[in-house]
Formats: sequence, C-alpha cells, structure tokens
Amino acid sequence: MEAPRRAGNEGEGSARDPSESAYDPGQAADCANRIRQNVERVLRGKDEVVRRAVETLVSGGHLLIEDVPGVGKTTLARALASSLDASFSRIQFTSDLLPSDVTGASVPEVEAGRPTGRFVFHEGPLFSQVVLADEINRASPKTQSALLEAMSEGRVTLDGVTHSLPEPFFVVATQNPTEHHGANPLPESQLDRFHVRLGIGYPDPEDEAAVLRDDPGQVTLPQLQPVATPTEVLAMRRACNGVKLDDALIAYVLAIIGETRAHEAVHLGVSTRGALALRRAAQARALVDGRDYCIPEDVRDLATPVLAHRIITDPRGGASGAAEEAEWIVREIVEQVPVPL
Repeated sequence: MEAPRRAGNEGEGSARDPSESAYDPGQAADCANRIRQNVERVLRGKDEVVRRAVETLVSGGHLLIEDVPGVGKTTLARALASSLDASFSRIQFTSDLLPSDVTGASVPEVEAGRPTGRFVFHEGPLFSQVVLADEINRASPKTQSALLEAMSEGRVTLDGVTHSLPEPFFVVATQNPTEHHGANPLPESQLDRFHVRLGIGYPDPEDEAAVLRDDPGQVTLPQLQPVATPTEVLAMRRACNGVKLDDALIAYVLAIIGETRAHEAVHLGVSTRGALALRRAAQARALVDGRDYCIPEDVRDLATPVLAHRIITDPRGGASGAAEEAEWIVREIVEQVPVPL
C-alpha cells in the first residue's frame, strides 16, 4: 500500500475558502470540464466513464469500478487525484489486511526512549482526499466494514476518539468480477454505500493504438498538473444542494424505484438510500452540464449505474451474471416508465 500523497496549497489559483458560497452552475461546469479534459489525457477513449467519475466526485458519493485487470482503474483514480492537487493513497486489499492497516491505530508515545503512558493516533492511508481501494473484495469482511463505515460517516472512531477524514473524501474501489478464489464479495448492504458502479471496458482499436503509441499512463500521468483544487470540489458539492428537482421528476424517480421493488425477477428492490443517490446523481449531472435544474434525461441516463448494484436478483445465478441481469432489468424499467413532459 502506498503512503498518502499530501495535497499542495489549496489557497492558490482559483480556489475559494470553504466558508464561501457554492459555485454557480457556470463556474461548476467550467471546473468539472477542466477536470474531465485533464483525466481524458490519460484515460483515452473513455469519455463517458470519466464523466461519470467526475459526476460522482461532484455528488459527494463514492465510486465502485468492477472490471478485469489492466483497463485503467488505477490510472483513473491517480489522474483524478493529480487533477485536483489532492492527497492520494492506494490500498492494496488482501486477505491478511487488518482494519488498523486501513484506518490507522493508536500507539504508545515514547519520549527519550521511555514510554509516557499516553497513546498517539497514527493515521492510516484512509486519511487522504482520494483513496484507491484496490481489489476490495479480497479483504476480510471486517476490514471491508471498517472502510465502508468510514465512507458512510466521513470519520473514524478508535478508542472512543473520533478522527475526521479530510475533505473532500472520495473513494474509488475496484474489484475483478471474474475471479472468486480467495474473494469476499461485498454484501448488498455494503454495495449500497457506493454511489455509482461502473465498468471501464477495453478501448476501441483506434484508442488502444494511441495508448500503445503514447503510453499515457507512464508518460502523461506523472506530468499531469492540477487544474482544480479540493476547495473547488467542496464548492461544487454545495452547489449540488441548490439544483432544483421539481415534483414531476421526484415522481419519476419514485416510479422507477417502485418498479425495481415490484419486478418479478427482483428479490429485493432499491432502498430509499438508493432513491436519494439517484436524486443526488441527477443534481450533479445537471450541475456539470451548467444547469441549476434537473431534466428527465439526468434521471434516465444515470439510473443503471446508480441503481443496478442495489437490487438483488436470482441468488442462484453467478455474481457476474447477476450484475449483468440487474443492469438489464434497470434498463428495461427505465424504458417502460413514462417520462414526465
């Protein structure tokens, strides 16, 4: 696992003080576009994936990338951190990783070679603004729970003392859906903590040829310069709160959620937390597009990446097949639910 890379001076450039008001939609769209274009210099041919990742960052949620090795999962997380001048750490999840290896631990304080009787908290790699949790399904359930609890609450409590995580706090977790030996799949209650689940997929032949020719992961990524600051991300997150979702769109969201609960192939539909995640994702998408209001397409286009991992289909199917079936079900529901005019 890598030690956290600390952020630079957040007061430089176009950053705002966190106490200031949120960005307006035009400023937010400009900032998000700078981040997207910077990351796309490294992750070639995956504009839609990068857009979803930036929207998730802006929404205040966390991202789960489920795909085979070598398609750019680590590169995406590193490029996002570099684009924000944010502190970054990578945690390689293994079966022997302990919760304290992730969160940190209290150790005895020593002065002049002698213990003082006091304990000092040493931060773990989780105390970074962008955290790559690599192959999260290889860790024990206890270690997974420690990470996901911190994701949910934005803090870590050890020995009765609460330690706040840095802001903005953004986790990009990865898992390989094709390997199951020695893996501990995330239970549904923990999958629900992730705002969005994405796959990256193989690049098109033209884009893959450009990767082979330019090797952006080795050449461009180390030289990638920040184009925004963590403070600006916090401003965009605050701006999300002001994006309007009228009653017709709220009814549209609830209709989609209701259909996931009533579908004959679904054993357990989307929870209220999932409905809130879809609303927040739609607000973030509108903001990234420079709008202070949502439209039906914001809900429709994000329903699958936000909802599919939150439903339980036939438990007799394999994990990979279940994920594909869930995505198909959500797409089918979205096609059938009437779009508000």
